[in-house]
Amino acid sequence: MAGRTLVLPLGCETVRVRFTATMRSVRFSLRTRDPAEAKARQGQAAAALERFWVSLRTDAPAALSHQQATALAGELYRAWSDGGAGRTIAVQHMPDGRWERARSMPAEEEAAFASARGKLEAAIEADDTAGLEPTLGPLVDRLLLARGVSSVDADSRAVLLDAFARALRDAFAARERNAGGDYSPDPNANRFPEWQTEQQGRGPEPAKPAPVPAGKTTLTGLVADWWTERQAAGLKPSTHESYRNTVAAFVAYLKHDDAGRVTAEDVLGFKDHRLATINPRTGKTISAKTVKDSDIAGLKAIFAWAVANRRMASNPAKDVTLKLGKARKLRSKGLSDAEAHAILRAALAYQPGKGERPQTAAAKRWVPWLAAYTGARVGELAQLRKQDLRQQGPYWLITITPEAGTVKTNEAREVVLHPHLVELGFPEFVAKAPAGHLFLKLGREGDVLGPLQGLKNRLTEFARSLVPDPNVAPNHGWRHRFKTEGLSAGMGDRVLDAIQGHAPRTAGGGYGEVTVKAMAEAVAKLPRYEVS
Repeated sequence: MAGRTLVLPLGCETVRVRFTATMRSVRFSLRTRDPAEAKARQGQAAAALERFWVSLRTDAPAALSHQQATALAGELYRAWSDGGAGRTIAVQHMPDGRWERARSMPAEEEAAFASARGKLEAAIEADDTAGLEPTLGPLVDRLLLARGVSSVDADSRAVLLDAFARALRDAFAARERNAGGDYSPDPNANRFPEWQTEQQGRGPEPAKPAPVPAGKTTLTGLVADWWTERQAAGLKPSTHESYRNTVAAFVAYLKHDDAGRVTAEDVLGFKDHRLATINPRTGKTISAKTVKDSDIAGLKAIFAWAVANRRMASNPAKDVTLKLGKARKLRSKGLSDAEAHAILRAALAYQPGKGERPQTAAAKRWVPWLAAYTGARVGELAQLRKQDLRQQGPYWLITITPEAGTVKTNEAREVVLHPHLVELGFPEFVAKAPAGHLFLKLGREGDVLGPLQGLKNRLTEFARSLVPDPNVAPNHGWRHRFKTEGLSAGMGDRVLDAIQGHAPRTAGGGYGEVTVKAMAEAVAKLPRYEVS
């Protein structure tokens, strides 16, 4: 709880309460001396606080679809774009970051809205969701609370802030036209959909399970206790997040949180429910592979732990299976020569976009080239730090380590850089970079995973614009291509696996180390990418 921020309604505004390690109660001023208003505000805040406690019990912040975020932003758009004929209300940016209306003449109003629109346009182009938080965060919180949503996950928060910025920009553009004497129908007025919940066939609302009688073992409690043990054993946070989300969805499906009432039939019903569920991000049904590898596997693991720790008598998911058909393979998983050269050519010539963060531009410049010559996962490269590059004799090496963020194997490894990367100037780039992460601007309290996911999304968009074929993953395709190129160049399996972080293929393969010299000699066999 420490460090978490609670947002509560306060009349026409909101109040933010940040939890501390020593806090024992939630206290804040109602900011009114009117007894009737104070009573109304107290009831309003109490209802929101109860929704917050429920969300904590389920430990499942809502995941909103892009359509839901846009629908919510539409309410902000309508509030600001409806200036009304003959009204002279402009906008001004307050010192605390809020946008407020102010009286003005039409010419002043036009200039004010043009200035405000320009500032929002710059923030949108810079993809700076953190920068939008002080200005738009309270508006987002207010409208979420009005819909009964007390918290959303980090990805949904970023989508909401972007949608609100675009809506407010369009609203300011409409008011700017009005002030200039143009009252023609607004072309953006109809782009916002109506808000729809899961029950109406759209995205999910936060789960609200029925209260569990005292003394019962809760499903969400099992996940928390399982994670306490597995975290100490070094399990990756991504696994915890996956299992936690599965259990939250299971609780929402059951409409209760009592582990003792779960049957095999419940798990089978949940499997069928998930197979028919629409993913709000893609608009498609959730894949059978996701249901098998995330949902069913997660429930099996949690229930098996509960049985082993005498928290449940049996595992209701033990015999539940899902047979997957063989997926159609329409092409190689690796990038073709043309696709690889297209990405590297664009990366070599990349120039930062207007307002783009220097770290993001640097990632688009260097990560594709690093992926081409190392076969590393894009996320592993995107989280590199200045201290992760070193020189050993004539060789330059990067260290890929979970200390910098996350590594799938949870093991650090060193990779020798291809001489072409050195010629292109990667060591010089690192030498000039400030201390810390090369391509990331860390979040609050040093968070890496949130900014890392955002950067990976930007890199995917960059590569996808050059590789439109949906049958290949434009970033992960580098790993497949590197293996192919390495085998063709005569690099040994043992060296290839060491470079890419793949597990040894035999027990004997785990003995001994691939030396820097052996790796350098193997890497030098890779053909150069000549794209200039």
